[in-house]
Amino acid sequence: MDINLDSALQTYIVEARELLQDMEKALLQLESDPTDSDTIDRIFRGAHTIKGSAGLFGLTPVVGFTHFVEDVLDRVRDGHVAIDRDLIALLLACTDHIAELVEVVAERGGSLDAPAMQREAGLRERLLAYQGQRTEAAGAIAAKPAPEGAVRVLDGEPRVASPHWHISLRFGEDVFRNGMDPFSFLRYLNTLGEIQNIATTAQGMPELAQMDPESCYLGFEIRLRSEQTAETIAEVFDFVREDCAIRIIEPHGTLADYRELVGQLPESEEEAGQLLLAAGSLSDAEWQQLLEAAPQASVESAASLPTVFEATAAADTTVAVVPQAREAKARENVYVRVHADKLDELINLVGELVIAGAGAKLLAKDAAEAELRDATAGVADLVEKTLDCALRMRMVPIGDTFSRFQRVVRDVSQELGKDIELTISGGDTELDKTVVERIGDPLMHLMRNAMDHGIEAPSVRLAAGKPAKGRLRLNAFHDAGNIILEIADDGAGLNRERILEKARERNLIPATATPSDSEIYNLIFEPGFSTAAAVTNLSGRGVGMDVVKRNITALRGTIDLDSRPGQGTTIRIRLPLTLAIIHGFLVGVGEASYVVPLERVQECLELSPTAHDSARRCGYIDLRGQVLPLLFLRDYFAIEGPIVRRQNVVVVHYLDKKIGLVVDELMGEYQTVIKPLGKLFGALHGIGGSSILGSGAVALILDIPALFTRLSEGDRTPSFNHSPSVS
Repeated sequence: MDINLDSALQTYIVEARELLQDMEKALLQLESDPTDSDTIDRIFRGAHTIKGSAGLFGLTPVVGFTHFVEDVLDRVRDGHVAIDRDLIALLLACTDHIAELVEVVAERGGSLDAPAMQREAGLRERLLAYQGQRTEAAGAIAAKPAPEGAVRVLDGEPRVASPHWHISLRFGEDVFRNGMDPFSFLRYLNTLGEIQNIATTAQGMPELAQMDPESCYLGFEIRLRSEQTAETIAEVFDFVREDCAIRIIEPHGTLADYRELVGQLPESEEEAGQLLLAAGSLSDAEWQQLLEAAPQASVESAASLPTVFEATAAADTTVAVVPQAREAKARENVYVRVHADKLDELINLVGELVIAGAGAKLLAKDAAEAELRDATAGVADLVEKTLDCALRMRMVPIGDTFSRFQRVVRDVSQELGKDIELTISGGDTELDKTVVERIGDPLMHLMRNAMDHGIEAPSVRLAAGKPAKGRLRLNAFHDAGNIILEIADDGAGLNRERILEKARERNLIPATATPSDSEIYNLIFEPGFSTAAAVTNLSGRGVGMDVVKRNITALRGTIDLDSRPGQGTTIRIRLPLTLAIIHGFLVGVGEASYVVPLERVQECLELSPTAHDSARRCGYIDLRGQVLPLLFLRDYFAIEGPIVRRQNVVVVHYLDKKIGLVVDELMGEYQTVIKPLGKLFGALHGIGGSSILGSGAVALILDIPALFTRLSEGDRTPSFNHSPSVS
């Protein structure tokens, strides 16, 4: 039971975080449309669910604080409190604090430190300013004096005098095995009001010899004083709606309601009556009148009442809940939560399967049996489909990461005294979860930098003929097997001359050089480079942009930017769909093998002996009237051995540039499982990883952007000596 309870708690923690993210997103939407009742209801439901589920696990600090937030949200729903920027800011701060409570109390089982407690006290005090006396209909009914006599008649229906809710519970035998404690639900009911009486029944308990200590045989008849709705009370039992039967009767319920309840209970009529009397929901006179009433009339009148929540035919194993709860359960059954480590393990196993399949295919190719080759080809096809399916399981939309920046833009723009609007598009674009997790921090830095240095103050924008409100845009889309992320602003743009001046001061560019605009703008990614006149809390120290580029390069991605003075700057990040496997083009140089990412390959050419000698002398060839610089991999990697008579050129591209890689042999497309080289080889230039071929030999994966950089610097010398063909 402890294992199940821990699993249920972990599920609550995950769902609470998702609900808090959705609440934050909804609160930001309210800033543009404060009267959107659907969004307000969405926020209220999120807070209510977090509080209700926390109560089931005895997380009192979460319940206590969230109750304050829920009460204010309830008054917003009723129209007693108006939504404004101050209230939204307060509620955003409350969601942050609830997230901290979930992390500290629920996940780590601890308690808040003194600063956090002080912060909570301040939030509670601010929330109290929005609270007032509740005037709900249930409270008004409860405040009316009880009528004279045993039963009063209202709207032609005989009704009981009790101004309280009556809740009838029969827990299923498996509730303990499913990790739930029935008493936790009773404790939580007290957070919705006050339990006046409880009558407990163990009518379903077997003889001692047949009793199972892990089974539950309890039932309760409860009288609850509360101003909540029947739907809210029913939601308390959502976690066990498959393991219990619940029936709820409103305050001053009709005798027909109670007559129907008695007919549905597993106890005899006399035993059921004793339970209702013990709970205090019925008086002796009311019970006698109930017995005298005709059963047929009672059932007919009760069937028309929406305030009684009826159980299904299997009353001992089901819970009667509102239709929305049933629909939510059906939606939940579509998804299965899988721990990320299990997905990683699956990808690794499929990767090994790809390698093993390549080895089997190689052996079958050398064999003379056609049937073996056909069977191997079929297995290879299934392996490829399995790989594609496994990779799709790790794909997640980038939109969740993008949505986090709505809050960032709001807070930072207020701190800077600027009015900035964030537009998001392409949020449904999917990429590997590992890439999504690691791209968040670089995007955060680029966004902050754009708001601080890119977008001008409102007065400056108005003077320049621009709208006072600045615009920031996040976009994602697929391009040639990659994901492109764009961060664009409509600010002042980069100061080309200022960057060039700083670069020459630091000797990054020779005084006589005339670099292109693109080369100048990309200097901002150099370590310690900054043109800011003053240091702020957000930027200006020259720390960060080089880290951004390094982090993106570590994801096998690239970053470049384009800027126009007075119009803004656009930064483009190109990322691979996955970090685990790539489609490559296998080439050979001597006895060594290399993998070129297929997305970088544009075409292949044969280099004749005559052209080879000429190309060696000048370092380039004429490709349809254009100069194509060459990089001889044999020389670059210092590979010894005889040079083949006819060599080949693999034309690769990066951004808007091309180079030709001179190799000995073209070995065709190859599905490459990426293996890290380890820290020992971290200083190698031009190598992005390794892969194991079907023969067992190691092939190195070329880092094309790094090779372009080395070539642009005029470095055609070997970067290391190695024997990559060692198996």
